[in-house]
Amino acid sequence: MQEESPSTYPQSACRQDYLSRLRGPCFQACTEKVSLDFQSLVGALFVLFMALFLFLQRKNIEVQKFASWLLYFAMYRTKAGLQWMDSIAGKFKKSLHVLAYVSIIAGFFGMVFISYALVASFLNIFIRPEAVSGVGLVLPIKARGVFFVPFFYWIVSIFVIALVHEFSHGIFARLYGMRVKSSGLAFLGIVVPIIPAAFVEPDEKEIKKRPVKEQLAVYSAGAFANFIVALLIFGFVALAGASMVSSIITPDGLEVTGFMEGGYPAEKAGLMKGEIITGIDQFSTPLKENFSFALGRKKPGENVTVLTNASNYTITLGSHPDDASKPYLGVYVEPHTELNKGFVERYGKPTATFLLWLMGLLYWLFVLNLGIGMFNLAPLGPLDGGRMLLVVLQNFFKEEKAVKIWKYIGAAFLFILLATMAFGFVKGG
Repeated sequence: MQEESPSTYPQSACRQDYLSRLRGPCFQACTEKVSLDFQSLVGALFVLFMALFLFLQRKNIEVQKFASWLLYFAMYRTKAGLQWMDSIAGKFKKSLHVLAYVSIIAGFFGMVFISYALVASFLNIFIRPEAVSGVGLVLPIKARGVFFVPFFYWIVSIFVIALVHEFSHGIFARLYGMRVKSSGLAFLGIVVPIIPAAFVEPDEKEIKKRPVKEQLAVYSAGAFANFIVALLIFGFVALAGASMVSSIITPDGLEVTGFMEGGYPAEKAGLMKGEIITGIDQFSTPLKENFSFALGRKKPGENVTVLTNASNYTITLGSHPDDASKPYLGVYVEPHTELNKGFVERYGKPTATFLLWLMGLLYWLFVLNLGIGMFNLAPLGPLDGGRMLLVVLQNFFKEEKAVKIWKYIGAAFLFILLATMAFGFVKGG
């Protein structure tokens, strides 16, 4: 977060964005006992475990290759969960028929949104030299072009997301009396298996014979279920989670995470990355609002005393690059927190650490359910969005022409996706 300069003092700590408040302490609590390097190691071992599983079960595995063994999708079929799908579809028929319409509408809105986001991210590569890739693999390994998620959060989130997504496909298929042939485990691989998943396999031939509405309901159900889970998590955290986090942690300053390029005052004064800014002049800065308010009282060229957990610095303020009348330190900061001593004394440090880990899990479940659910609506062949698009095209064009248009659209978005990901790998964004 870059420094800002609002004109009014913040009235309460509760004005912070609750997701920002959650993310910081959750990472802190997660890494207090288990280092990120260790989690990356465990993630790499898990990839080896998946590869070993596929090798040992190779006779029972079906592999769909997209680019020889460079990109493939492996499936291990079972019958697990099929009875539950029948039970839920039978007990909640009326509600599910109503939700089917909502799911279809949400699916097409999501398809439009993700299509726009992919195109915009692709164009930004050429328009903005400083742009970072908007697409990346979600993995528990730190690498170029990878959206890093700590391993234990990643494995739980991926399992929950896949279970919710695929189970919903099966429920809607059974709602309309379609046969579900199997369920099981799946693995997306790029040379080695890297992302575990689950799948439910309705009878594709039977789906294609059904009315358009039923087909669209089945295809859109997975992403819609992910959106519902994300919404429920958002509601819980907004109503109860944020206050819980506030009782467990206390903001104690702003951590320096980087410096603006160009030799601005903070870096010249010797301020170091990782230091915690606790005050500016006579103002305490436990929150970024306090930090911005304290700077906002000054003018370019004036001196300020910046207090940190390591030292004190007297710094002559520079001018903001976008508004020369505003003061500027040229420093990037993020909230830093510590455990609330009162909570720790009453409930113990392990309880505090576990609750923060749990809140961190909710954070990642929210982010990944929303992100992965949305990505599944992209108009690409094997994805839900691609299947929905084909159904619509077949309703307006003859079969041959519809498939041809569908393939062109899919190829275009596949190129955009791969090009954007390649940019991320090269640049490291």
